[in-house]
Amino acid sequence: MKARSPPLRSQLCPLGILLLAFISLLSCLLVPSEAKVYSRCEMARVLKEFGLDGYRGYGLADWICLAYFSSGFNTAAVDHEADGSTNNGIFQISSRKWCKNLAQNAPNLCRMYCSDLLNSNLKDTVICAMKIAQEPQGLGSWEAWRHHCQGKDIHDWVDGCDF
Repeated sequence: MKARSPPLRSQLCPLGILLLAFISLLSCLLVPSEAKVYSRCEMARVLKEFGLDGYRGYGLADWICLAYFSSGFNTAAVDHEADGSTNNGIFQISSRKWCKNLAQNAPNLCRMYCSDLLNSNLKDTVICAMKIAQEPQGLGSWEAWRHHCQGKDIHDWVDGCDF
């Protein structure tokens, strides 16, 4: 007598796993090819040029400290959360509220796609970060800033940089 193989249906991945794998692959393909990891002083120069030094009462060192502890100055940094949301770019801006992912329906208060926050041109990132800093919590909206920068001596973040 011939051994029977299990039904085909039991050999296939559940639809949810297959969908998750497809979305993960798609998100890898959508990452802009112009991503960049900035140096500390290069990041300071760029953020200063965009007017972040003194914006809403925060010094340039606050912004540099935030960018470092959020992403390591990597514009392509994406952190995937268990709920399907993502944190994106150098400031790890959340898709829960601030930007739009392809598969997620969220407020999108910065009125941009999260993928717009993942390239070396920081214009969209800075515009969105400035909007977030206008919230009552200011930079306190970012856990990374509260834990690593707030109330600490952070002047070293800009020391030695030529402006």
